[in-house]
Amino acid sequence: MGRRHRRSFSREFKAEAVRLCKLGDRTIGKVAKDLDLTETALRVWVKQAEIDAGQGPPGALTTAEREELTKLRAQVKRLEMERDILKKATAFFAKEST
Repeated sequence: MGRRHRRSFSREFKAEAVRLCKLGDRTIGKVAKDLDLTETALRVWVKQAEIDAGQGPPGALTTAEREELTKLRAQVKRLEMERDILKKATAFFAKEST
């Protein structure tokens, strides 16, 4: 069996796939096969939906928290780059003035 290329799915599609799993008339494997998904991906979606609904393990991040964390990490990276540029500029101008 060959590797699949990476696909992306809308939130609505993921929510519908999770809903089909929750109905209970089909297994996750069957739903995944019917929707042409990997069973692993669908299990991750179901697990994340449970966390988002407050039924996950303590300390697990909701989707909103994950998105916020990603944004904050990007912001920290940008601010660190700006700080480094300012440090270099300060050192450069301090050397120039002496």
